[in-house]
Amino acid sequence: MARIAVIGAGMGAMAAAARLAVAGHRVVVYERTRTYGGALGRFERDGFSFDTGPGLLPLPAVWRDLFVKTGKEPLESRVELVQVDPSCRHVFADGTEVSLPNASRAGVVAALDAALGAGAGQRWGEFLVRARETWDRTRRPLLEEPLWPNWRVLAEREPYPAVPHKRLLRTRRAGTLAEVGTLELRDPRLAALLDGHALAYGLDPRTAPANAAVLPYMEYAFGMWYVRGGGLRELARAVYERCLARRVEFRFGTEVTGIVEKDGRVVGVEPAEGAVEEAEFVVCGVAPDVLDRLRGGSPVRGGDAVPAQRGGASRLTVLLALRGGRPEGTAHRTVVHARDAGAELDGLFGAAAEMAASPTVTVLRPDDPALVPDSDHEAVTLCATVPALGGGPDRPTAEVSAHRAERLIDVARRAVPGLRERLLWHEVRTPAEVAADTGVPDGAIPVPALAGAGGRLLHAANSTRTEGLFTVGGWSHPGGGLPHAGMSGALVAGLVVEGPEFRGSQ
Repeated sequence: MARIAVIGAGMGAMAAAARLAVAGHRVVVYERTRTYGGALGRFERDGFSFDTGPGLLPLPAVWRDLFVKTGKEPLESRVELVQVDPSCRHVFADGTEVSLPNASRAGVVAALDAALGAGAGQRWGEFLVRARETWDRTRRPLLEEPLWPNWRVLAEREPYPAVPHKRLLRTRRAGTLAEVGTLELRDPRLAALLDGHALAYGLDPRTAPANAAVLPYMEYAFGMWYVRGGGLRELARAVYERCLARRVEFRFGTEVTGIVEKDGRVVGVEPAEGAVEEAEFVVCGVAPDVLDRLRGGSPVRGGDAVPAQRGGASRLTVLLALRGGRPEGTAHRTVVHARDAGAELDGLFGAAAEMAASPTVTVLRPDDPALVPDSDHEAVTLCATVPALGGGPDRPTAEVSAHRAERLIDVARRAVPGLRERLLWHEVRTPAEVAADTGVPDGAIPVPALAGAGGRLLHAANSTRTEGLFTVGGWSHPGGGLPHAGMSGALVAGLVVEGPEFRGSQ
């Protein structure tokens, strides 16, 4: 039995801790904050309750697998997982609306034909077929296996089977997600639908590789799920309780300030207060900048290794307490697309690093009595992708954040009639709160690992050149997103238990 120190109590870190404890190891989790869950936080006020991180769960099989592998109680015995239907309602710039059913390709095709015109559904359906082929090609190396030593194969190969299109005597294939929309979908509303999936993960569809098609595919193939009875924070609670049941020890309010090594191997961790605590393995669920600091500035990877990703976009969240109950038949999720998509992308990913005047906004309206004081009130969450925190004069002020929040509320009026009149109060959560919850200095949110694009969207391997030191969570393979966090925990546990020969789940 080895003593294992886990730094951080995010979802990937807890997934690793539970699996390692079941394998017979003594696991201690050190968390600098007073709670668990990382980005899966909760805000409560006046009888209202809100998720402060992701509000929906794709690919719940990853978390079901965790519960199967760590005990006899399945996930559904600990939380109430429900599919949201429709999966999403979309409000496009021209006023067109469409509600797409959950996990039904035929239903989605029919809905798009009815709303956007004959042929639109067929083009989207054909795209999903190509997206499935991409998923089949990349699922194991990018989600279920440790990062390949010959990772450059993944970096150089674009797995999306683009359709050739002849234009001006030249044949073109889509190389980016935006080009898939232009060349293959051929409708600005379908293109907005596709681009919105990339934007939700903080990716610029104009530069994201075409194989980012796997992101919408996960939603349309496996559905989108909600945890009834309190939101996705309840998933974090269930994973935390599973860790406790497997005798994982948690030390909250304990910041680790150093990783202790000897002769190229970890031997312990150094809390801010107290003596060095011995450990034969250390699993780090922290951002790359934090990991560098824990090691005194020395890199954990070198040579031909994939470098750690740093920076990216963040999230602005506005929590709305409304008078009046949730109307019957309201969609759980509505995406109100930007009026000027090009301007939005230029602002977010250009030199200005600014949110658009009328950005793409996701409106979450859960049908969950646990979130409101009574049936005469409604809890609504607005989310938009925004630039991460800048430094110096570029750092957003409270006034700037308040102004941005007002823009979100104005946009959300297109999805929630009478919103301003119903509003009791609102709470704004900025990239600064994301930074406080996750420990990522600039509040950036990691993107999922994707193939191609020269490897710039791959994430660093879970193993390091320091023996016994591993990384877990969104800033290491396989990247950001709740399914990816769960898989990172499984991969790290496999590498610790089985060693470098571990090749992933079967």
